[in-house]
Amino acid sequence: MTPAIVIPDDYPVVMGSSSAFLEWRDRVACVCFDTLPASEDELISRIQSAEVVITIRASTKFTAGVFAACRRLKLVSIWGTGTDNVDLAAAKQHGVTVTNTPGVSAASIAEHSLMLALAVARRVVEVHNGVVAGGWPRGGAMQLHGKTLGVIGLGAIGRKLARLGQGIGMRVIAWTVHPNPALGFELVELDDLLRTSDVVSVHLRLSPLTTGLLGRDRLALMKPGAILINTARGPIVDEAALVDALRERRIAGAGLDVYDAEPLPAGHPLTSLGNVVLTSHCAGITPEALEAGLALAIENVVNYLNGNPTNVVVRP
Repeated sequence: MTPAIVIPDDYPVVMGSSSAFLEWRDRVACVCFDTLPASEDELISRIQSAEVVITIRASTKFTAGVFAACRRLKLVSIWGTGTDNVDLAAAKQHGVTVTNTPGVSAASIAEHSLMLALAVARRVVEVHNGVVAGGWPRGGAMQLHGKTLGVIGLGAIGRKLARLGQGIGMRVIAWTVHPNPALGFELVELDDLLRTSDVVSVHLRLSPLTTGLLGRDRLALMKPGAILINTARGPIVDEAALVDALRERRIAGAGLDVYDAEPLPAGHPLTSLGNVVLTSHCAGITPEALEAGLALAIENVVNYLNGNPTNVVVRP
């Protein structure tokens, strides 16, 4: 008998309209909610009878309380690489396997990171707004060819960005949690990377180790002309310290796709700064990346049910 499968948070709808899901749903007993659970209690209500959950949104938090209340749950299949919305220790304690979809959005996020770097360096938003307003702003742009790109994190995304940087003529240096010279990039200490890079791009998972990694002291190491890019997770960077550095022009600019609070609250200090380019946690959302990731989230469920779990982050 097919176990009960629930997707509690498909909003905005991506899974419900994907070809992989439309083909699969005719063969399984799957309930898909196209609204976000408004509270932890509502999430529990949606998944309490489920043995398998596919979670679509990082805003849906699988806390210790959720696992304690959902005794039938055996698998949480995450669409995405990040696992910071799931209490992994609690999952393990309650006998729940957790999987994710690594690598499927790597090309999309790496392209987006390079786009943000170019947009900030070339003052694209400022110049666009000036032309639309009837002006003709010129000059003041930074050329990235010949500059140094510092990549923090050499997972699938970081490696792709490093190659893109090399492709436009940048010198690439990197720091990563698990250094491996075989990756083929020049590895340096984190503080040295911050001191020497013209563009610093963050590509780490959010964890207790990486939360606040780029705090006030480390941001102060960056060159006055440097640009910070973050398409990973907002809390890796001390947001208040970054706002101060940008406002006081202690760094040249930032390109951000992720924030401490999402959606970005109205009137947030970042929205009043002229040296930032802001996007809406959409770096990995292209049709190609979406379909590949959703298909892999389903494949992880199928493989688990067949006794051959794949892309396992936590196993009981």
